[in-house]
Amino acid sequence: MKHTCQKVFKTFWHVSLSDALIHLFSHRIDEMKFFWITICLLNFLGAAAQPHSPKREFRGAWIATVSNIDWPSKPGLPAIEQQQQFIYRLDQLKELGCNAVIVQIRPVCDAFYASKLEPWSRYLTGRQGEAPFPYYDPLIFMIEETHKRNMEFHAWFNPYRALMDSKVNPNPPNHVTRKHPEWVISYAGKSYLDPGIPEAREYTLNVLCDVVRRYDIDAVHMDDYFYPYRAPGKEFGDHRTYAKYGGDMNIDDWRRNNVSLFISQLNTSIKHIKPTMKLGISPFGVWRNKAQDPEGSDTRGGQTNYDDLYADVLLWMQKGWIDYLMPQLYWEHTHRLVPFTVLMPWWYGHCYNRHMYYGLGLYKMAESKTGPYTNEHEMLWQLRDIREQCPNTGYCFYNSSSFDKIRPAFKDSLQNRHAKYPALIPPMVWLDSVAPAAPVLKMETGSLKWEQSNPRKEPLRYVVYRFVNNEPIDLERNDKIISIQQDTQFSDPDAKRYRQATYVVTALDRLWNESKPSNKVSGN
Repeated sequence: MKHTCQKVFKTFWHVSLSDALIHLFSHRIDEMKFFWITICLLNFLGAAAQPHSPKREFRGAWIATVSNIDWPSKPGLPAIEQQQQFIYRLDQLKELGCNAVIVQIRPVCDAFYASKLEPWSRYLTGRQGEAPFPYYDPLIFMIEETHKRNMEFHAWFNPYRALMDSKVNPNPPNHVTRKHPEWVISYAGKSYLDPGIPEAREYTLNVLCDVVRRYDIDAVHMDDYFYPYRAPGKEFGDHRTYAKYGGDMNIDDWRRNNVSLFISQLNTSIKHIKPTMKLGISPFGVWRNKAQDPEGSDTRGGQTNYDDLYADVLLWMQKGWIDYLMPQLYWEHTHRLVPFTVLMPWWYGHCYNRHMYYGLGLYKMAESKTGPYTNEHEMLWQLRDIREQCPNTGYCFYNSSSFDKIRPAFKDSLQNRHAKYPALIPPMVWLDSVAPAAPVLKMETGSLKWEQSNPRKEPLRYVVYRFVNNEPIDLERNDKIISIQQDTQFSDPDAKRYRQATYVVTALDRLWNESKPSNKVSGN
């Protein structure tokens, strides 16, 4: 019977109780076996409905701006409407448990911020090079609103994509595509800066470092666009560049080296400006197939990071050039070529003491008419597997506006079960492992107040824990967190519900290192 129950668990882990029982009724089994299997299912699925919520977990969502995918809803909106839309999106994601957003601020060598190097984006203002009206700096606004909600802001850059339509150039005369047309390669309908030209790499590096230097972002983020995805029967037109700079390397190794050199230089540069600045990459979901490399995944991906996008992301992790990977696993568990079941643990096994988060294809729930993404079960299954098999990692949804288009069942599951309790982002101890001092807590006229030693003058957050009726103090229990905030005082609106309540407060630094607990204070 134990073996039977184990089989049931594996079979029905991702489905609802009603689906499971329908499946059982459709198969001929004796009454006793049906009884025991039903008991197993009730116990198992009851537990699965309330999966353990870890205290440390990255929970993010991408906000894409290219072609107005997520924000703003259309180009040229008044500034106040842009701001309202962004606040709506932040509040929605916060309610769904997210603690980070990844916002695309440079989609095609343009800017969603005030820049002397590149023009304002037409996806923001309606016309390339035109500032928002009434004037404001969207990046300052977005960062401040994100930090108010104690969420991280990851600035998402596309390093080399220059034109979405290679036949139309809407840019002003001072744009890089007009000043340096010799850097531009048109391929499969779009245009790109040539990653093999040292001056083009240096230009991109300067643009990114300018943002790190001037804005209070938490991370630099890039996705899978370095060299473009291969188009059938077409070669990327960089052979003159290769003839000039390739040396003794074959062209594939040379391309990979161009991207690796850029990543290495970027990491060194941003850490020089701000030593705690994170660098994250969200690559295509297959590094290499096992048929190409014994180290690769047991998949049959048509394109790969290493061979087609020339992004050797595992090398970057091994060298410590990046702080997190977020592979785009936009396929279901049972996909015949690139199953989630294979790829998720494969990536986790190649984290090399850096963070591994998982990009999940929420957009498929909004777009699919048939198949596993037409309901919430597949996505919930993916979330549970990440949590159970890859501890202290996390997930990120692409794309955020898809939450407006899917059925409410998945959002309800996030808000009321999977992400019901808050999570702190896992700390990156190789950047900074020194936690703040513990706060000194007191109760004054029914309110908690605390003092904090902060010799480094760094921005701090505070975590307020409540334990009731003589519960032991256990800071791993995130169900006991009642507030994450920046103020140094707190009034518990639910205090009167408990016969006795004990409070402790901890301090969090920029990288989510948590202090020891304050002294205990009791209420009531």
